Amino acid sequence: MSTSSTPSAPPTTTDALSAPPRPARLGAVLFVIVTAYLMVGVDSTVVNVALPDIQKDLHFSPTGLSWVLNAYTLTFGGLLLLGGRVGDIAGRRRTLTIGVLLFAGSSLLGGLATESAWLLAARALQGVGAALTAPSTLALITTNFPDGPRRHHALGIYASMAGIGASIGLVLGGMLTSWASWRWALLINVPIGIAVAVALPRFVTETPRHAGRFDAAGALAGTAGMTSLVYAFIRVSEEGWSDTQALLGFSSAAALLVGFTLIESRADQPIMPLRLFTSRNRAGGYAGVLLLPAGMFGAFYFLTLICQQVLGYSPLRAGFAFLPMTLAMFTVVRFVPRLLARLGAKPVLLTGMALLVVAAAWLWRLRPDDGYLTGLFGPLVLMGVGVGLSFMPLNATILAGIEPREAGAASGLLQTLQWLGGTLGLSILVTVFGTAARHAHGSPSDILTEGAARAFGIGSLIALTALLVSAFVITDTRPKHTA
Repeated sequence: MSTSSTPSAPPTTTDALSAPPRPARLGAVLFVIVTAYLMVGVDSTVVNVALPDIQKDLHFSPTGLSWVLNAYTLTFGGLLLLGGRVGDIAGRRRTLTIGVLLFAGSSLLGGLATESAWLLAARALQGVGAALTAPSTLALITTNFPDGPRRHHALGIYASMAGIGASIGLVLGGMLTSWASWRWALLINVPIGIAVAVALPRFVTETPRHAGRFDAAGALAGTAGMTSLVYAFIRVSEEGWSDTQALLGFSSAAALLVGFTLIESRADQPIMPLRLFTSRNRAGGYAGVLLLPAGMFGAFYFLTLICQQVLGYSPLRAGFAFLPMTLAMFTVVRFVPRLLARLGAKPVLLTGMALLVVAAAWLWRLRPDDGYLTGLFGPLVLMGVGVGLSFMPLNATILAGIEPREAGAASGLLQTLQWLGGTLGLSILVTVFGTAARHAHGSPSDILTEGAARAFGIGSLIALTALLVSAFVITDTRPKHTA
């Protein structure tokens, strides 16, 4: 979840606010807000099972195809904190409406794309729309629902939407691709986005606007630095480590990210307050939310290709192939709050991370003649359990003891690191895949499986790093910090 990226200045201007919604209308308020957030979550995975069809229609290379995912997640993650700041200054409902309309419009452009560059530009614009949408949704729940059971219920539903969105996206993408076209995985956002934009002013109360400045320099430096880094890895996967453009990309990324750190250390209202890293536990938690997606996000990408190009699954069947992971995750998360209250965050977190390491290591042994039950079913179940046990304790660790004035910045940074970790991790794993595939021999299925297995191996090492960091850095496991 994400909220405002920085503590807000005292309010100086306020919109004419409508009266808070009556209890009978709170269900409609929640439905509108959650639909906006769910639309963003679904889009993070809805194109996964459509990737082979997109590759065929728009002539992507196997490594360049990852940019269909990266173009979205990179702009989303890079601008997420700035999007929260826009909501502070311009008003949350107004920002959410603009974000939803931009998301819907860019989805239309993507659905009509006739060449690869067109689609990638549309996906990047979708990420900008998502960065304006996601941070405003949580704040609007807190301002539209009275404190007490109604707000707690709404927040519980909201918190589950990220996982539900990613899972629905895999199945929905398979259905739309099989029954219509991959283009409908994007075009479906258009009527939903328009409906949400129309409903927002009718049901949702606007928030006050606050005086302040945008940390545009920080946002640009951070996003440009991450883009350069991902681009460099993609070039390495296609051309090798001696490629001039790849080396220039790494150099530019280093300079930009150092500049980003300097900007944030001096900015009056930074999009990433560096003081959030002064707590040992919080720093360890942030490392976890960066590393875990980096090790596991690539699994969706490669497993989708294996299901369709090695096992011969249709897009619909490939989407349903991920259901064991989804069901395992949903089953486990129901019990995690009680486990946190009884054991504290650290034991639950380490158990979940250990299962993710085992799942990735299992996939490392994948062979072309492995079937779904022997090669994929077990790792998918372990991934579902591991994810279910890992992310809620990480969130609890990061937000434990946070001052109320910094809760928005801490939450926004949490979601930003999740998206950036997934994007950067996918680019690294695609690089490993491309390097292995260039030296592999045999049928296309053999080459794909061998390259993917190597990528899973690196993913297991990244997950192991997350486990070790959490084990040795995070120290406070008292249950009271899981509230």
